[in-house]
Amino acid sequence: MTRIPEQALYTAAQVRELDRRAIEDAGIGGYPLMCRAGEAAFRRLRFFWPGGSGRLLVLTGPGNNGGDGYVIARLALEAELPVTLVSAVDSDRLGGDAARARDDWLRAGGEISNFQEQLPGDTGLIVDALLGTGLARPPEGQIATLVNLANAHPAPVFAVDCPTGLDADTGQLLGDVVRASHTSTFVGRKRGLHTGQARAVCGRVHFERLDIPDAVYQGMTPTAFLIERQAVAACLRPRSPVAHKGRHGHVVVLGGDHGMGGAGIMAAEAALRAGAGRVSLLTRTEHVSAALARAPSLLVQGIRRPAQARATLATADVLVVGPGLGQGAWGRRLWRLALDSGRPLVLDADGLNLLARDGRRPPAGSILTPHPGEAGRLLSQSPAELEADRFAAVTALAERYQATVVLKGAGSLIAEPQGVTHVCDAGNAGMAVAGMGDILAGIAGGLRAQGLPEGEAAWVATWLHATAGDLAAREQGQRGLQAPDLLPAVQRLVNPAGERR
Repeated sequence: MTRIPEQALYTAAQVRELDRRAIEDAGIGGYPLMCRAGEAAFRRLRFFWPGGSGRLLVLTGPGNNGGDGYVIARLALEAELPVTLVSAVDSDRLGGDAARARDDWLRAGGEISNFQEQLPGDTGLIVDALLGTGLARPPEGQIATLVNLANAHPAPVFAVDCPTGLDADTGQLLGDVVRASHTSTFVGRKRGLHTGQARAVCGRVHFERLDIPDAVYQGMTPTAFLIERQAVAACLRPRSPVAHKGRHGHVVVLGGDHGMGGAGIMAAEAALRAGAGRVSLLTRTEHVSAALARAPSLLVQGIRRPAQARATLATADVLVVGPGLGQGAWGRRLWRLALDSGRPLVLDADGLNLLARDGRRPPAGSILTPHPGEAGRLLSQSPAELEADRFAAVTALAERYQATVVLKGAGSLIAEPQGVTHVCDAGNAGMAVAGMGDILAGIAGGLRAQGLPEGEAAWVATWLHATAGDLAAREQGQRGLQAPDLLPAVQRLVNPAGERR
């Protein structure tokens, strides 16, 4: 798959190096690059604030992020928009390109307002140009106060490069953080803007490449990639006209202990909707009727003694283990049979909890799909420790278990051992309900059974799942969304447009 900077994700340090290359090696120059950033941000904010209702309030701090703010304010002044610039620091202390941007603002007729205890009441849009991507500690003093004033004001906030107070590498909130409606980020996408708590404070993230030539990016290896629709479509190749069910794989789902039958049923149906040729569900006997009523295409077997599962496991291409499995004797025995089978696994829910207790590595080609709590148990960390750096956590899990790992949550991360990390920026808060993980596990199992390598199966499944959630929420709303509501959209998404005619 061809990679282009629009999908590439970098650390803040890498983007600073890209800045240096653009300025020095490509000969763009520091101040022209700052002007490009300010111009791109101004165009973007005018698109989302076309009427210019109220006053544009630009909050500036030290360094080049503040310099970008001066450029934006000058462009607003030249466009005859009402604009006020508030500096959180003594503007005389600015140096380099930021000082030049300040001087151009003053020459254009602008004024600098010093720190204020309240923001102008007629403000229609706030521009956050206080602190950039180099922040390593919570905002302090006047900057922290302005952050809180901006958050308390009814006007929307447009963040320049990165919301003040956000760690651009991890997505962790460092303290008081600006809560933006939109963020324009420059030169390279910062990976921390797309996962974890960043999803609550960045709003819509817009990448502004600033016409940087391709040569600047050569030799700079991104730390991750956003999943793009075209890449997903490339993995979902049209089927042969002479295909038969045996060519599309056999998924076996193990789960559904007493009182948890729905989890296994949802995972099995998701594998069917993802395109698996056959799906068997091994579950408690009391759940057989419900499973067949829900999805008659399933091959359902009631399991009283785990040894009854051996024959079916021997015919499987992939096993989905964990949805509603439980951690009692019945679930533990089925889990051991699955691991001993040597078949690739998709481990979710109690399959992961049992893995954390046992410590064994799953068979080669397996996929783990933990939420932060399950991931924390697998790494012997608290969820808070894990969420402090989701990229480090997913990489550690992939290496420890030598499996592809989907770390679920806002901005799910998918890592392969010694491989590529992907980030899914689809999905919505309506998906924070029971059963969504069962659907994801089933989709991953269905794709794996059809022959996708484990890495592709994991990130394609994650994107399909999240995008189906967005489509379902668009039709039905987020509140009250249920996991099975995703299944019709999943089926539409796995079929290229030409196949649906």
